[in-house]
Amino acid sequence: MASRPIITNPKMSIPMSPQNKVKHLLWVLVCLAVGRSYGQEAPQVLGFKEYLGYVKKYHPVAKQAQLNIPVGQANLMKARGGFDPKIEADYGRKEFNGTEYWDRLNTTFKIPTWFGIELKGNFQQSEGYYINPDETLPENGLYSAGVSMSLAQGFWINERMATLRKAKLFREQSKADQDLQVNQVLYNASVSYFDWLKTYRDVEVYKDFLENAEIRFEGIRESALAGDIAMIDTVEAKIAVRNRALGYEQAKVKLMKASLQVANFLWIDETPVELQPGVRPDLEMDLDVDSTLEIQGVPLDSFMLDNHPKIVSLDYKIEGLETDKRLKANKLLPKLNVEYNFVTETPELMNSFVTENYKAGLAFQMPLFLRKERGDLKLAKFKLRDAEFERDNAQVEIQNKITAIYNELDSYVVQNQIIRDVVQDYATLLSAEERKFSFGESSLFLINSREGNLIDAHLKQNEMENKFLHTKAKLFKSLAINPKTL
Repeated sequence: MASRPIITNPKMSIPMSPQNKVKHLLWVLVCLAVGRSYGQEAPQVLGFKEYLGYVKKYHPVAKQAQLNIPVGQANLMKARGGFDPKIEADYGRKEFNGTEYWDRLNTTFKIPTWFGIELKGNFQQSEGYYINPDETLPENGLYSAGVSMSLAQGFWINERMATLRKAKLFREQSKADQDLQVNQVLYNASVSYFDWLKTYRDVEVYKDFLENAEIRFEGIRESALAGDIAMIDTVEAKIAVRNRALGYEQAKVKLMKASLQVANFLWIDETPVELQPGVRPDLEMDLDVDSTLEIQGVPLDSFMLDNHPKIVSLDYKIEGLETDKRLKANKLLPKLNVEYNFVTETPELMNSFVTENYKAGLAFQMPLFLRKERGDLKLAKFKLRDAEFERDNAQVEIQNKITAIYNELDSYVVQNQIIRDVVQDYATLLSAEERKFSFGESSLFLINSREGNLIDAHLKQNEMENKFLHTKAKLFKSLAINPKTL
């Protein structure tokens, strides 16, 4: 029999182009590598690690999280643009009735630098009958080179410096935010897989006991037809079969819902895919959970809260708000801008730049009450304090949550051992009751009662193991791990 993939594309009936057919063939080969052949007796298995690998690589939320870093890089490039050199040119000419009123050319080359200093080179040329006296320049124009700077507001920090600083912080913060987003989607996917595993195990329990009830019913019916036991016993045996069948059908419905929930996290090439009916979870995945989620060998005392992505993200947020506060505080200072330029008409001669020939200026500005500036500073301080409170609260919450989860895991280890012993004891009681029934010393009612208790114990064991796995997933989420091995 031809092999089939363990996950299928719900839109596969749509005609495909040759290029899409090639993509589909590659996709099928990848899917076949995950599970076993459909024609084999053993069911196909979707392993936990392979499943999370699909989620991390193809799920839209995981791919969306990968955009954080490029966005941060783009913002940083944008901020660095504030320090790009600039060339400016301004040319104007007026001529009327054969008279040249004026012809003006003014070109400037600026290089912004750190600490509010700007280097500048300039060339001016003016001529015409009606130009202003102060625009009278040498015939070949006038060159100037100098520097302008802010001595008060904008010297230690200005808008360009603050924007660049915050862009660098945002880039680093986006890395931590990416880990948080990927961790969240992997946590949700893990919980869905664990629920799928539990419902599958429940179905197997009901299936096994349904087969036992059917075999018992056939044996009792044959004994009743032979006259060894009363026919009424077949009714009780049939009721047991129907109860087991009812539980089996209900468990299959839950399994179908759980498998659909798992399929919500399966995407390939931006297309949602679904599981085939014959696919099952890995029943031995308990051994691989810790290594897949990378929580193996992480004792409580080794956890470094400062390295937690949530705390790292908040730290970078606080640094950005501190930059804003410094900028707002700097705006309380007056504006004091100075400019000095050497001027010459022969720039090719270095000795022509002398202090006697210069163009200088000074500009001063300061609001009288500074109400806008003082209000902005107060708001910046409030935002900073709010972020600090948020970080302090997050530290306590994360620490306490992780401590509680470690204690919970220790408790579930004990509880799982207890429930395994309970299952074993119920199985022993059922076996003894069946042996007594074969000797005519018991009744079918007692056997069904013992078997019902054993079924409940198996379901309880599955539920306990599921809670144990859920707690491991919560530890994975609380640690905000972004697995590198997937």
